[in-house]
Amino acid sequence: MLNIAETQHLFAEKNIQFFLMSFVDLHGTPRAKLVPAECLEDVCAGAAGFAGFAVDGVGQGPHDPDLSCTPVADSTVFPLPWKPGMAWIAGNLTMDGGEWAHCPRTILSRAMADAKSQGFLFKVGVEPEFFLIDKKADGSIGVADAGDTLAKPCYGQLSLLRNADFLTTVITYANQLGYGVYQNDHEDANGQFEINWRYSDALTTADRVSFFKFMVKALAEERGLCATFMPKPFANLTGNGSHMHLSLWDTEGKDNLFLDKSDPLGLSSLALSFLAGILDHAKGLCALTAPSVNSYKRFGARSPRSGATWAPIYIAYGGNNRTMMVRVPAPGRMEYRTADGSSNPYLASAALLAAGLDGVKRGLRPADPRSGNLFLLSPREARAQGIELLPANLGEALDELEKDDVLCAALGESYAQTYLETKREEWDEYAEMIAKDVSAWELKRYLGL
Repeated sequence: MLNIAETQHLFAEKNIQFFLMSFVDLHGTPRAKLVPAECLEDVCAGAAGFAGFAVDGVGQGPHDPDLSCTPVADSTVFPLPWKPGMAWIAGNLTMDGGEWAHCPRTILSRAMADAKSQGFLFKVGVEPEFFLIDKKADGSIGVADAGDTLAKPCYGQLSLLRNADFLTTVITYANQLGYGVYQNDHEDANGQFEINWRYSDALTTADRVSFFKFMVKALAEERGLCATFMPKPFANLTGNGSHMHLSLWDTEGKDNLFLDKSDPLGLSSLALSFLAGILDHAKGLCALTAPSVNSYKRFGARSPRSGATWAPIYIAYGGNNRTMMVRVPAPGRMEYRTADGSSNPYLASAALLAAGLDGVKRGLRPADPRSGNLFLLSPREARAQGIELLPANLGEALDELEKDDVLCAALGESYAQTYLETKREEWDEYAEMIAKDVSAWELKRYLGL
């Protein structure tokens, strides 16, 4: 359980009068109750009750008893820098004092405990990209910064300066909360930004990603803007990735077990087996790291305005090469580039850890690393070289997840079933819609318009 005395001391020090008792649903959407600070002990005892049926993917009907959102020993507590007197607490869903199998944070905690029993601490760094947009009177959306018009806007200095008030506010607040931000840049699309902070254990990072998205959206709203982590909000612009840097350490977090300076890529034997596990489970992983219909518009897009999608479509790895699904940017870590802004950070990390450890358990070894620009390969050319494709849409990814016993076991049998059912409803709704819609492409091709 959360250390009540320490938290009460923090509340007194920061003059916290209210806190958000928060958890995320299946989609990674934050849910919360606003609670007076003096009720902290009651909440720790299970008083923050939620009707689970009202939350997507929690696995309850309207007849089921309430779930509680309960602080646990490793809960993150953040005072809200932009809202004095308020704090945020990451909680786990429980029922009758016991763990609830449909809680994403609990699923990751369970995966981390399993890794610890094998002598490993899983560390993750995440690079969430987002757009700052505004909504027009006609309901359409556009880039919020009217001056951000370069065909190749990446690293645009003037665009950074025009948005500096917002960006530096986010960075300042994140650093007040211990993130350790070390850089921010204008990304490859107009109106798109990325803020990078220090990596940590996977659970801490997932909490930080969850809070970061909430904070960025809240601060944008205060300025009359909208911040979105949607994978592909604009057809002609690069989409939002959420690249994940992965490494295994000893349980004390002191020795990087992925590091081997004698290896050409700087990866140990353990790291190569972990990487091979990710490649082996790549198709099923997509259902959790690219979990929306929109995700696959980022994958399959033709080159956008800037010239590159930066989104892999092939199951391949290599050195410091951004056309790969797994990039090795530096010794001792690997970057998984398939994750996007719609992924649930807890489920994505749990799945990647399970896939990697399966590779370790089975002693898998990857083929030789690839080189060159894979974005130039057609699917037919890739297959001729023995390179497999990632799923083309959410439906295919869900089929792959359903067949993947390792990933389903990491989620838990009950939650895996709920996840598949929930996401299949999303895919079926979309598939039915596009099946009835007559596109401009069809009119042009078949009617000559």
